[in-house]
Amino acid sequence: MTRWLVRRTLQAVVTFVVVTVLLFVLMRLTPGDPLERLAGDRQMSAEAVAALRHKFGIDQPITTQFTSFVAGALAGDLGVSIEHYPTKVSTLVLSRLPASLLLGGTVLLLTFGIGIALGVFQAVKRRSRADRWLTRASLTLYAMPSFWLGLVLAWFFGIRLQLLPVAQMHDPLLDPDASWLVRTGDVLRHLILPAVTLTAVSLAAVMRYQRTALLEVLRLDFVLAARARGIPERQVLWRHAWRNALFPVVGLLGLWLPMLVSGSVFVEQVFNWPGLGSLAADAVGARDYPVILGTAMLVSAQVLLGGLLADLAYYALDPRVRQA
Repeated sequence: MTRWLVRRTLQAVVTFVVVTVLLFVLMRLTPGDPLERLAGDRQMSAEAVAALRHKFGIDQPITTQFTSFVAGALAGDLGVSIEHYPTKVSTLVLSRLPASLLLGGTVLLLTFGIGIALGVFQAVKRRSRADRWLTRASLTLYAMPSFWLGLVLAWFFGIRLQLLPVAQMHDPLLDPDASWLVRTGDVLRHLILPAVTLTAVSLAAVMRYQRTALLEVLRLDFVLAARARGIPERQVLWRHAWRNALFPVVGLLGLWLPMLVSGSVFVEQVFNWPGLGSLAADAVGARDYPVILGTAMLVSAQVLLGGLLADLAYYALDPRVRQA
């Protein structure tokens, strides 16, 4: 176990280093000057722009820039944002992280909770009218662009019916002295539309994984033997079959963990949700290299961590993996 964990962790570290190098080099090779927009918006002189270019190290060779970046990153400093100068990248990321964790965590909970339940229901009711209807509905939602579905929901529930807010995370007119319960309710109302949008377009994958895995397990000999011994069907389903059908879903959960920090860029843009996705989108438009690199590194680390946790879950749940 220890040797496997060390080897798997080293693989993740090497992958993270390679991804970071590629991101840094590719961003520096893209055409355009990241200080052009900043200089135009703030009407800065040529001398001031040159001073900023020197401060950000843009006038240095790419090897020197990378060395400085690595030295700062190892010390916990990801640099200063160009667009939001002189705010640090770490400050921007930490300010947007709670909103992304709230949205991503809610979507993961809804997607896997509802998706697993519906997938089990489809497997039990396979080839029935309900199974076919759920398959069509989930695949239709899966095929919809998330930003388009978000716009439709915002128009219908926010503008047409005026039931839910369509932008931001807080009501700007809310009394600052409002109680904790009122402020929590306000955040939850703003959370409904983006969370429902992301959950709707993500359900199909979890449902199909769970349905397929459970149908395969229900055909195995140990399930047939349990039924032959007269064990009630409910116990056969949940105690014997469903546990073994969770492995593919566990792996899928590990791959989707980055949603906790990145969420969906398009949905955050549609609902003006103040998360890391909208921060990264704005940074790309402004060629804010430090912010782009900082958010990309965070998402990359989350992807690698999710894969490692999925492997650990497989190792703990499946004895065949431990024996291999």
